[in-house]
Amino acid sequence: MADIRNPKLLWFKGILFGVLGLLAGGLLLAEMPTVRSLLLLLLTVWACCRAYYFAFYVIEHYIDPTYRFAGLWSVVRYLLRK
Repeated sequence: MADIRNPKLLWFKGILFGVLGLLAGGLLLAEMPTVRSLLLLLLTVWACCRAYYFAFYVIEHYIDPTYRFAGLWSVVRYLLRK
């Protein structure tokens, strides 16, 4: 499958991811509307964002500047080889 290059489709895809994330988070909080659930959900999102940042920025800029990642599977293969 070829990469998406159309800016409108890329924006649409990004917006769909945002809507999906908000919908899933909203449904989780609707099922268990507690402060604890909200804090755990926020912590999960924050930790995943930091892990993503680590995978695509920290490794490329500080650990191995010669390696270019093509996606999360690329990161997994890189880590398994090291």
